[in-house]
Amino acid sequence: MSNQTLSGVFAAVPTPVAPDHSPELALFMEHCEWVLDNGCDGLNVLGSTGEASSFPGSVRAAIMRDVAASTLARSQLMVGTGTPALADTIELTRLAAELGFDAALVLPPFYYAPVTDDGLFEYFRQVIDAVGASDIGIYLYNFPQMTGLSFSTGFVERLLAAYPDRVRGMKDSSGDLGYTDMMATTFAGSLDVFPGSEATLPDAVAKGYAGCISASVNATARLAGAVWRSREDVAAEDADSLRSLRTAIQSVPIVAAAKHLTAARTGKDTWLRMVPPLTALSDAQQQQMQTVASELGFGT
Repeated sequence: MSNQTLSGVFAAVPTPVAPDHSPELALFMEHCEWVLDNGCDGLNVLGSTGEASSFPGSVRAAIMRDVAASTLARSQLMVGTGTPALADTIELTRLAAELGFDAALVLPPFYYAPVTDDGLFEYFRQVIDAVGASDIGIYLYNFPQMTGLSFSTGFVERLLAAYPDRVRGMKDSSGDLGYTDMMATTFAGSLDVFPGSEATLPDAVAKGYAGCISASVNATARLAGAVWRSREDVAAEDADSLRSLRTAIQSVPIVAAAKHLTAARTGKDTWLRMVPPLTALSDAQQQQMQTVASELGFGT
C-alpha cells in the first residue's frame, strides 16, 4: 500500500455552474490548471468551496470521472467524499479509490446531533473498510460550523490505532488555532494537519502544519506558494501581505468570494453563479472584492 503523504498549498477549488446548476467542466479544469501553475501544490475538489453538498451524487461522480480522465496528476488531488448518508459516502469514496485519487477528504455525518465518538468511529470504520486494499488516504474534515461537531483527540487516536496506514491527515476549518495546534502537536508524525487558511503558512514550520487547504488561495496562489516555499525564513512583508489578503477575502462569504475573484481573473461571469441556498455577493461586497482583485492584478 502507498503511504504517500500530501503537503503544501492546496486550493479548495470552486465549481462553476450553468443556469441549470450543472457543472461547467471546461471552466473548472482551466481554473484547476491555473492554480497549479501559479503556486499551488495540489487541489481539493468537491469540498465546501466546491459546493459539493449541493450536488447530487451522480454529479459529484461525473466531476470525479472527468478530473480523473484529465491531465491533472491525481497525486495532487484531494477529493471530498463525505455526505450525511453512510452508503453515499462509501460509494463516493470507493469511486475515488477506483479512479486513482490519492486522498479523500471526508466530512463526518452532519445531520444527527450529538454524535458520539463510538458512532463516528463506526461510520469511518465502515467507509475505510469499504475501500479495501486501495492506496487512497483518508483525511478527516473538521468543520464544526457546518457539521456541529469537532473530532476529539480520543476519536482520532482510536482511528489512527485501527488504521495507521489509511488515516493520513486532517483539514481543520474551525478557525480555532488552539484546536489546530493541539491536533498538530498531539499527532505529530502520524497525522498531517492542514489549517483552512493560508494566513497560517508563515507559522507552518514552528507549528508543524503540513501546509493549508484554503478557499482564498484560488486568488492568492502566487503569494501563498511563495510563502510556503520560503517557510524556513518567510519575509515579514510577504507574511503581512498574505494575512491581509486573507482577512479581506474572508470578510465576505468566502465561497462567493472565491468565485467572484476567479471571475475577475478570467473575465468570465459564469463563475459568479451560485447553487442555492448560497447566493452571490451583494453590491457592497462585490466592491470589496474588486479592491482585492485590483491588488492581485486581476482584470487589469
